This record gives sequence, structure tokens and C-alpha cells, in this order.
Amino acid sequence: MNSVYIILLNWHGWQDTVACLDSLESLDYNDYRVLVVDNGSTDDSVARIRAAHPEVPIIETGRNLGFSGGCNVGIRRALEDGADYVWLLNNDTTVDPQALSAMVAVAEADPRVGAVGSVLYYLDSPKDIQAWGGGQVCFWSGRTRHHQGPVPSTSLHYLTAASILLRRRALEEVGLLDENTFFMYWEDTDFSFRLRKVGWHLAVAEQSIVLHREHAATGKGSPLLDYYFNESAVRFFRRYAPIAAWPIFIGVLGRLTKRVLRGNLPGFVSTLRGAYAGLRENG
Repeated sequence: MNSVYIILLNWHGWQDTVACLDSLESLDYNDYRVLVVDNGSTDDSVARIRAAHPEVPIIETGRNLGFSGGCNVGIRRALEDGADYVWLLNNDTTVDPQALSAMVAVAEADPRVGAVGSVLYYLDSPKDIQAWGGGQVCFWSGRTRHHQGPVPSTSLHYLTAASILLRRRALEEVGLLDENTFFMYWEDTDFSFRLRKVGWHLAVAEQSIVLHREHAATGKGSPLLDYYFNESAVRFFRRYAPIAAWPIFIGVLGRLTKRVLRGNLPGFVSTLRGAYAGLRENG
């Protein structure tokens, strides 16, 4: 059986992390280890998680390294310990008992699959699909669209890192998440594009069911989300779009318009600031 490291990134979200760890105890896959990376929480997250699950090791980063940087801390430890696969799993999720075994089965069936995603449902509305593994990037509108059902592999541009199983050999070939460019958001899309560029395939395990709260760390609709989402979006299109100015302009304009119509001044300002930051550096 292939060894799997499950990486949970925590930042001021111990309640979600504990609930996720509780659900992992029901997995029907035997050869796995769980690692929590605490990303510089300033509350009592570490103590709370240790009290609920003293058997789970916790790495404390000491400061907020962002999603990419925090996950990379865990990935490095997993690779050092000889893991065959690394499962990046958002801490604001709960998993079906077959979630991991289904992903490993899909990966083992095709040695060219570098990453496998789950079928994500909304935690607060578990009958509604959030994403069928991942989705597509539109270089005309500057937006992404999650798939809501099965699609051909050629239509799978990215897998969402809310639940993504990474093959060791793929990580060794393409490297880790790009923490120097993507502090938060779009890092999974960038990683998926890098995998596909060198010939690795993406896949979705239909029997891997994960319930996801979404935006638990930043808060849905928060100015923090707007800032980092737009900063990373601009950097992504600068890297991959044939004519970067077009999707950047159309995408940012659309998000600004939406915030004007909703009377969301903080979101408008944060969207502008994030886009400017993305244009200013790290192209």
C-alpha cells in the first residue's frame, strides 16, 4: 500500500481543524499519516488542536507564510519522510471514509496522473456541488469556472487545493507550490498548469467526496480575500496569458463593477490594491 501524508494548514481555525481531524479517523485507507501545519496563529489554536488530537503532530511556522508557504512546509516534511503521495486538504472540510482510497486508486491506475482531485460539496449545503475536482480558466474573461459534473480530462485545467492528492514523482519534477509568487489563491491553478506543461495528467476521483466550507480563513466577501485573490489573479495571467493585459483588465473590471453594484467600498478598494500589487512585482 502506498504511503500518504495528509497536510492540514491551520490559521486561527482550530474548530474547523478539529472537526476535519475527527472525520479523518473514519478513513478506510490504512497507510496514512496526518500533519497539521499551524501558520502563525496568534490565538490558542495549537493548544486546542493538541488537546483534541494529541496523536497528531503539529509544525508551528511562527508566522503566516500564506497558503503556499504553509503547505510547502508540510510537503517538505512529507517528502523527507518518504511519502508516496501528499494529500493537501483544507482544514474547513470533512471527508467521506472513501475519500482517500478513491483518489489513490485513480492515481495508481495511470502512472501519468500527477494529481487527483475530489468532488467537493458545500459543507452548509451538502447536496450542492461546489466543484467537480477543479475547472477551467477563461483567458478572455479573466475568470475561472469550477466544473459541476464529469468532464473530459482535456477540459480540466486545474484542480482545487481544497482537496488534492499529489504524486511524489510529480512534485519532484515540477517543484512545490510557488510561494514566492502566490501568497494565497491561484497557487493550485499555477501548480496544475505547471504539471500539464510537462506532460502530467489531472484526474478526479468520483468516489472521493469532501464537504468544504469555503473561505473559512479569510471570510467570504472579505477585503482580505479581494486583495489576495486579485493580486494572485494578475500574477497568474501575467505568467500564462498570451496577451496578459486583456484578461487582467476584463477580470479586474468585472470584479470592481460587481463591488460597485453591491455598494462594497472596502471590497472595491481592496480589489484595486490587490491588482496593483500584482502588476507591480513578481511577474
